[in-house]
Amino acid sequence: MASKESMMELATLQAAYRDGSLTPSQCVQQVLDRIASSGRDEIWISRVDEAALHDTARELDRLLTEEGHGVLARLPLFGVPFAVKDNIDVAGMPTTAACPAFAYTPQRSATVVERLQAAGAILIGKTNLDQFATGLVGTRSPYGPVRNAIDPEYVSGGSSAGSAVAVALGLVGFSLGTDTAGSGRVPAGLNNIVGLKPTPGLLSTRGVVPACRTLDCVSIFARTVADSWQVSQVAAGYDREDPYSRQITMRGPQRRGYRIAIPAQLEFFGDAAAEQAFAAMLASLRERADCSIDVIDYAPFRDAASLLYQGPWVAERLEAAGPLLAAQPDAVHPVVAGIVRQGTDYSALDAFKGQYKLAALKRAAEEALAGYDFLLVPTTPTMPRMEAVLEQPVLLNSQLGYYTNFVNFFGMAALAVPGRQRSDGLPAGVTLIGAGGADHALAAAAQALFEAAAAAPVASAPLAFNEPTVQLAVVGAHLEGQPLNWQLVERGARKLIATQTAPQYRLYALRNTTPPKPGLARVTEQGAAIEIEVWELPLRRFGEFVAEIPQPLGIGSLELADGRWVKGFICEPAAIADAEDITPFGGWRAYLKRG
Repeated sequence: MASKESMMELATLQAAYRDGSLTPSQCVQQVLDRIASSGRDEIWISRVDEAALHDTARELDRLLTEEGHGVLARLPLFGVPFAVKDNIDVAGMPTTAACPAFAYTPQRSATVVERLQAAGAILIGKTNLDQFATGLVGTRSPYGPVRNAIDPEYVSGGSSAGSAVAVALGLVGFSLGTDTAGSGRVPAGLNNIVGLKPTPGLLSTRGVVPACRTLDCVSIFARTVADSWQVSQVAAGYDREDPYSRQITMRGPQRRGYRIAIPAQLEFFGDAAAEQAFAAMLASLRERADCSIDVIDYAPFRDAASLLYQGPWVAERLEAAGPLLAAQPDAVHPVVAGIVRQGTDYSALDAFKGQYKLAALKRAAEEALAGYDFLLVPTTPTMPRMEAVLEQPVLLNSQLGYYTNFVNFFGMAALAVPGRQRSDGLPAGVTLIGAGGADHALAAAAQALFEAAAAAPVASAPLAFNEPTVQLAVVGAHLEGQPLNWQLVERGARKLIATQTAPQYRLYALRNTTPPKPGLARVTEQGAAIEIEVWELPLRRFGEFVAEIPQPLGIGSLELADGRWVKGFICEPAAIADAEDITPFGGWRAYLKRG
C-alpha cells in the first residue's frame, strides 16, 4: 500500500481522479484530516477557510463529472493541494513574511499563484518561514521554529521551512518557497524531498516580498523531480508586470552522458556522517558508464557565496524590513534585525566594488566549469540540531549556505534531490547546478542519476517556447530513439507529430554512412507517402544543427501529408544513383526491422 506521503504525488492523484477512486472533495477532506492529526501547527501561518476549500473542491467535482478525463488534460494540476510560503501574496489572505507588524492583505495574488490556481491546483494555506526570508534554519519566526520532518530534534532548514515540511509530511502535493541564498534547496535537502531553484527570472516574482530583489527566485518543493517539473511548466513564463522576469532560452536534456564537476575543496564542518554519505553517492556515480566526475577549484564559488552576507547585497534587505525596523525595532526577530542592520554599513561605492568583485568571480567560475555539464555539491555540509542553532544562530546558518549562496549571484539553475541516507538515518541531499537556462537539462539529469525508479520521465516535457522556432521534418537517424536524435534534443527541440510526407517521395538506404542513414527524394511519378516526424527547434540553434549535416544530405523543404511545407532532410541525386530503394517499407524504422 502506498504511503500517505506518496499519495500526494501528482501522478498518483491524477490516476485516482481518472479511475474514480478519489474526488477533489475527498482529497481536500483527507488533507484537512492529515493536518489535524499531524500535530505540526508551526508549519502554517494562515489557512484557507475550510468552507471555502470545500466550495472549491465541489466545483472541481462538478467539472470532473461534466468533462470526465478531458478536464485532467485541460487543467494540468487538477485537484492537487498546494501551499505557499507566507512572503508570497494570495488575494484576501494576509502576507506576513513571518512578522505580524508587517502584515498586509493584498487584493491580488502573486503571478505564480494565479497560474497554479488557473491550472486546477487547490490552495490549502500559507506556511511559516524565517522572518523576511532571512535565514537558512527555519527557527527565526514568532510563529515558532519549524521542526524537521524526519527528526523533530533537528532543524528543518529555511527560510522556506513550512513549505518544505508540508510536502515532506504529505500534507500537500507541492508547495512554493523562495530562494535567494538557498532557501528553496536547504529545506529540501534536510527533509528528503526535491527543491527546484529555477534560473532567475524564469518564474515571476511579482507579488513576492523581496529579500534581495535582484537575486530572489520563487522555488518549488515536491516529492519527485517529475512533480517539480510539472509544476514549473505551469508556473514558469515571462511576466511583463515583473521587471526581473526574463524570457529564458532553455537547453535540452543530455543524451550522451554527463560530465560532472565536484568541488576540490569539500567541506563538511566535521560532520563525518554527511561526508561519508556524499562519498558513497559519488562512488555509485563513478560506476555508471554514462557519467564522468572530475574536481574543480571551488574558491570562486565559495568567495562569491561570502558576498551575500559579508558584502553590500545585505543592504538590499533594507527594502522590505528596513522601514519597520526603524519604526518598531522590537517587532523584528533579533537575529534578523542584526543581519538587516548591517545593510546601513555600506555605501554606493561599496555596491559598485562588490559588483566588480562579483564579475571577476563569475568569470573564474565559468572558466572552472568550462567543459562540464553540471556542478554537483552536497545540498548542505551538515545537519544541525535545533538546540545548537538556537545557541549559535549565525555561525550554523552560515555553514548551511556553504554550497548554495553563490548560485543566484551567477544566474544559475539548481535542483536539490535526496541523496544517500546518512549512517545515522538522517537525509543527505545533493544538488545539481547548471548554467542559466539549464532547468530542463537539470531535471532530466537528476531524474536519470538519482531516481532510478522514476515513473514519469521529464525529458519529453519541455517548457513552452518563448522564442522564434522552425519546424523540421526528420526521416532517418534523427527520429526519436535513433542514434542522432540527441542533436535535436540537446538543442531544446521537441517532437510535434509523427506523420507522413505527401505521396510524392521515394526513400533510399544510402551506402557507406555512419550511422546508417536514408536519403529522401521528391519524384514526379510513382511516389509514396513516407513516415517522418516533425520537430520544433529554436531558430537560434537551427544554423548549427544544419552545419553538422554531412554530405550527401542537406536541408530543403518537404511537403507533408496535410499539404503543409516544412524544412526537412533532402539528398543529393548523385548519392541515390547506387542506393537501395526502400520505399516499399514506408519508412526508415520499418526498413531497420526488416530482419
